[in-house]
Amino acid sequence: MSRRGSIVSDPVKYEIAQELGFSDRIQVDNGKYDYGNITTREAGLIVRGLIQKAEELLSRQS
Repeated sequence: MSRRGSIVSDPVKYEIAQELGFSDRIQVDNGKYDYGNITTREAGLIVRGLIQKAEELLSRQS
């Protein structure tokens, strides 16, 4: 099964993880990001942070 590409870039996800304080557990090597060391909860927090940022951007455009 092939993996679909993400609509959010890895650097943006990494930025959210930095804001949340666990980016040190994400391995970055030559522009490749490995999220294997974060928990499911932390992954969910990244998603929540992405949604929050999108909502903020949309509210500014209105």
